[in-house]
Amino acid sequence: MKRIVCGVFVWGLLVGITGAAKAQYQYTLLDVPGARLTSAFGINDAGQIVGSYSDFVGPSHGFVRDVDGSYTTFDVPGAIFTAAYGISASAQIVGGYAADIVGPFHGFVRDVDGSYTTLDVPGAGATTALGINASGQIVGTYTDIGGTRHGFLLDVDGSITTLDVPGATGTVAYGINFSGQFVGIYTDAGAMDHGFLLDVDGSYSTLDVTGASLTAASGITDAGQIVGQYWNATGTVQHGFLWDVDGSITTLDVPGARLTAGTGINDAGQIVGTYLDVAEMQHGFLATPGG
Repeated sequence: MKRIVCGVFVWGLLVGITGAAKAQYQYTLLDVPGARLTSAFGINDAGQIVGSYSDFVGPSHGFVRDVDGSYTTFDVPGAIFTAAYGISASAQIVGGYAADIVGPFHGFVRDVDGSYTTLDVPGAGATTALGINASGQIVGTYTDIGGTRHGFLLDVDGSITTLDVPGATGTVAYGINFSGQFVGIYTDAGAMDHGFLLDVDGSYSTLDVTGASLTAASGITDAGQIVGQYWNATGTVQHGFLWDVDGSITTLDVPGARLTAGTGINDAGQIVGTYLDVAEMQHGFLATPGG
């Protein structure tokens, strides 16, 4: 799978969509005060936003931005790398951390009281938690001892289910909604990356933006709206997208950005993500409909 510049665990995908609509949004810049770079990954229905940032000391730290615009930064105890990828309605935060520069990665849950629980898929070489829904179900990715990536679901009863798109050589589950629909990215036998939707009946659907060289689905609302990113046919330009329930696709580009990635969405239609400006500086963004 191909990692892209906009985000720690976001895999690249994008391409210009012929005839795609341009959404009307009000964009808000998200920069952790004093940070060298900022990435926003998840948003809940209350409007709380989580992500990661890098300062001039360590590799990465987690943050939560509250609805009043204030930032709270945090690190998993003992970790040199922390990134927050998802936040539930009750403000539980999931993500990944590493205790040293070479890993391995572990998933974590940060509870509302500030306590941390490590999440490791049994037998996995590395685990990262990427999304959480209102009922506390968690999705993410793990790497087996052979180096293959799989998606996983951690249910509220503690059971873990592996998620693999049929025929894929690698699968990552990024988001889950209240009804149990999953979105993510998979790699096919030809080493091409595609977005996917796993429905509640267990069926998989491939999500490819028309004309894109790569597509990834990162978040899904309870109504079934999907947000993600895609690369153009030559792999040189990246855009965010909103895939609506009627199948229509809207391109998302932060004004003046060189690259844009959509990473999370809430039920009010607010979208968060990451972009690179023309000076190659990385920022998070919040896109609010109706701007």
